[in-house]
Amino acid sequence: MKGIKDQEILQGILTGDTAVIKDFYKENFKYIRGYILQSSGNKEDVEDVFQDALVVLYQKLESDSLELNVALRTYFFAICKNLWKKRLQKKSKLYTTDTIFDISEELDIGIVEMLENKEREHIYRKYFLKLSEACQKLLSMVFEEKSMRQIASETGYSEGYARKKKFECKKHLMERIESDPIYEELKVHTPQKKNRSYE
Repeated sequence: MKGIKDQEILQGILTGDTAVIKDFYKENFKYIRGYILQSSGNKEDVEDVFQDALVVLYQKLESDSLELNVALRTYFFAICKNLWKKRLQKKSKLYTTDTIFDISEELDIGIVEMLENKEREHIYRKYFLKLSEACQKLLSMVFEEKSMRQIASETGYSEGYARKKKFECKKHLMERIESDPIYEELKVHTPQKKNRSYE
């Protein structure tokens, strides 16, 4: 499913495209399973919640009421989480002590951050590969924490020019990344320290 845009996946779900739905299932099922199994659920619950969430997603698409402001995987996880909490309430298994609630919230945050980190990596790779070969080579050395002297030696630049080139390449990369609407959404939901890989 990598490389397929969220809107194309949604269109596939809406039209009942078996291949798209199968890939979506394969890509997302493990996250949902991990959450539910660690929240008083079993394998049957995982299947039920996943299928119910797909129905909810389909109904929103069919009624044109879906407003997707985050990555589709993050949005789908939120649907599954809400459906599972409702099921727990019906089964009277929802623990409300502060300790259990905190553990549950930490788990939710961890999974959502995992999904969002994947989105960041995708955005970074997307725009990094659009840089010139010279910028890609120079920034790769920077990320490997090589000194400016080493970089200058390997590129044939003077240290002063290497520093200038490093600044220009990072500026171009950041401008492209920050222009992506998905990056803006992730930045809103993520502590500043999570953006260090882009600095």
